[in-house]
Amino acid sequence: MTKLSVNINKIAVLRNSRGGSIPDLLNITRLCITSGADGITVHPRSDMRHIKPEDLKQIKDLTDEYQTEFNIEGNPFSEKKGNYPGFLELIKLYKPHQCTLVPDSPDQLTSDHGWNLLKDNGPLKEIIHQIKSLQVRVSLFLDPDIKQISEAKKFGADRIELYTGSYAESFLSKTKVHNCLKLYQQATAHANKIGLGVNAGHDLNLDNLKTFLKIGTIQEVSIGHSLISDALIYGLERTVKLYLKACK
Repeated sequence: MTKLSVNINKIAVLRNSRGGSIPDLLNITRLCITSGADGITVHPRSDMRHIKPEDLKQIKDLTDEYQTEFNIEGNPFSEKKGNYPGFLELIKLYKPHQCTLVPDSPDQLTSDHGWNLLKDNGPLKEIIHQIKSLQVRVSLFLDPDIKQISEAKKFGADRIELYTGSYAESFLSKTKVHNCLKLYQQATAHANKIGLGVNAGHDLNLDNLKTFLKIGTIQEVSIGHSLISDALIYGLERTVKLYLKACK
């Protein structure tokens, strides 16, 4: 059974586009949880274009209240900027259940590739050690590359999150999707063999999710943009349940 973590960034984007507090991020988060979501994911960026640092305490308190997993993702090298205290400071303050480290730049529209761990990434190893010392599970955002996955184990990660954008792009072609899925299947099997848990995320939706989850043991999917887009059609509660059905 694969757990569903709902990424609520798009709700914050909508709120921030107008200012004020509508839609109410906390009420939406609560509705996701009471509709059955196994976790909540946020990605606070230094430009604060969606989730803001002040949102995190309320979300943390709510996930604690409902005993729901809280996942904070972001670039661990994002430093203090204005009212943004720096990514690592946020992890120290709010101690999520899971911290997903992604290699996106501050001005990047969305995460679109995994880490290259074959480069000199000594500082990243130390950061993983720091985060794990807080009793926070660490997941590294990676492409389905066996060499990179092996390095993730050496770096001390607990899990990897497979970037599934390339799978989503290939989904409309039977030939391409078959070859692409084989790559993800091999990556997942290798990760499991060396003791790494596997999460997945990016552009997974109601059309392609079930097929993807047939590749092997995926512990968690993090879905935001597609899920919130579908909620405009089906309503949020029903949409969360549709994604849960696909996961389970």
